[in-house]
Amino acid sequence: MLPGFNVPSTSGQFENGTLVLNFAHYATQLRATLKEGLLEGEYASARRAYAFQAEPFVTPPQPPAAVPSVAGLWEIAGVQSAKGEAAWRLIVRQSGAEVSAAILRVDGDTGALTGSYRDGKFVLSHLSGARPALLLLTPASDGAVTVNLTDGKGNHELVATRPAIARAKGLPEPTDPSRHTSVKDPAEPFHLRFPDLDGRMVSNTDARFEGRVVIVSIMGSWCPNCHDEAPFLAGLYRKYHAEGLEIVALSFEEAEQLKDPTRLPAFIGQYGIGYTVLLAGEPSELNAKLPQGVDLDCWPTTFILGRNGRVRAVHAGFPGHASGALRGEAERELTSSRNCLRRISGLRVKNPCLGLSNSHSDAHGGVPDCAGREYGQIAEHLLGACLALRLRQRQVSIDAAAHLREIYGNGGLPQLFEQ
Repeated sequence: MLPGFNVPSTSGQFENGTLVLNFAHYATQLRATLKEGLLEGEYASARRAYAFQAEPFVTPPQPPAAVPSVAGLWEIAGVQSAKGEAAWRLIVRQSGAEVSAAILRVDGDTGALTGSYRDGKFVLSHLSGARPALLLLTPASDGAVTVNLTDGKGNHELVATRPAIARAKGLPEPTDPSRHTSVKDPAEPFHLRFPDLDGRMVSNTDARFEGRVVIVSIMGSWCPNCHDEAPFLAGLYRKYHAEGLEIVALSFEEAEQLKDPTRLPAFIGQYGIGYTVLLAGEPSELNAKLPQGVDLDCWPTTFILGRNGRVRAVHAGFPGHASGALRGEAERELTSSRNCLRRISGLRVKNPCLGLSNSHSDAHGGVPDCAGREYGQIAEHLLGACLALRLRQRQVSIDAAAHLREIYGNGGLPQLFEQ
């Protein structure tokens, strides 16, 4: 089992023919009765229940001699999502007739579905902590794959093609999560004022955030993709908090969970979260509580604030482990060398083309295209030197500066750093 593909229960028991498994960090329970070698029951939360029947595992029959290859990255066209998406990504891993797959949207992926090839199609499914689903992948003679997904939102039948073919046909690309959400006024500090779980009010103007880079995660303990992001943020906090990084999670929970938070404390404990978690309201109140956001409609959404409290970048969603290399891209987006310079460290970075500080860059915190190839090369070289760039205010380590001079020489180094 690959990491992140399974959801272990937090407690459980089997007594008098009845199996009970609790998933406290999802506030769900699996209850089933053993009858004639089968488990029959339901997986339920306070709001919804899924009936199921399970039978003992049996080694599948020998697969057919010729199993089509569907491994790799695909793009699903014809999407019409409420978030304005026109395409999704499909990531497939394959070993003979055995496959695992995930569909990646702008807000995150479906989680890993696993299965095998039979009767001309790949049949995959999962029952994860929050989202049971069935996925059928049928290879077509023209090289495309018919995608049939059944989940809690209904049934969807779409077509997937390889990215190169999609570009050749002029099909729209999947939404870029680093450009989906922005803020109305990037020159305005990001405002927040919400209580923690003990009722103490926490504000962006508190002394603990002054002069520090702050990551603000918009999340909810009901949200599957927030469960994907939380371990990553917890590790980031442990690694960089002592050097000046703060993380604040704004948790939007259902009304009953706001009155009696039980799932959120379990969520915090499950992932070893040491950063600040605040109760921000109900999910339906998201845009009213955070009116600075534009297209703020993904769970989670991550805002990166500079030392002056302004938004330097926004990343919508977060992929799970099932997205493979695309999860790595999301992690690098938040911790890459350029972000290390401009979002996490205490430096400001000059645009060598315009001679302007990064406060004049675009609302997403990106470097304007005119910065040129040389700037990008420097950023790439700094990827391996992030640890040499301290998070403390106005400080560049001698090691990092020496690293740059070794690569470019004293005469060829642009004036990137500005106190």
